[in-house]
Amino acid sequence: MDVPTYTNYHLVKSEDLNHHGTLYAGRTAEWFVEAGFIAAASLTEPENIVCLKIHGMTFTRPIRRGDVVCFKSKIVLAGKTRLVAHVSVEIRNDVAVSGFITFIHVDQDNKPFPHGITIVPTDPADIELARQAQELK
Repeated sequence: MDVPTYTNYHLVKSEDLNHHGTLYAGRTAEWFVEAGFIAAASLTEPENIVCLKIHGMTFTRPIRRGDVVCFKSKIVLAGKTRLVAHVSVEIRNDVAVSGFITFIHVDQDNKPFPHGITIVPTDPADIELARQAQELK
């Protein structure tokens, strides 16, 4: 299956800042999970997706008030019941944050349930992301 990359944007406003005047990590995590959820929900029913874990949401530069941040998300690995998204946060094509999120596909009783999705990466960058996702604990 060829999996698309999903893109969404946020304007960083005063209420999104921490005491250092940069984007608060909690707000970043909210938007980060939202971006990953959009990618996962594009492959199955949204009501069947729950977030299990954020893996290494790593900041490589500060994000400031007035920045327009671009969240790029893509499912890079599908297990029996899990879907792993890679999310990168960019400002003018410069990566500021990146990491992975594991989602679990569940039934109406919130029990893990096979999703039947198969992802076979062909692009070298996607192959590397799938390898990294496979190593996540």
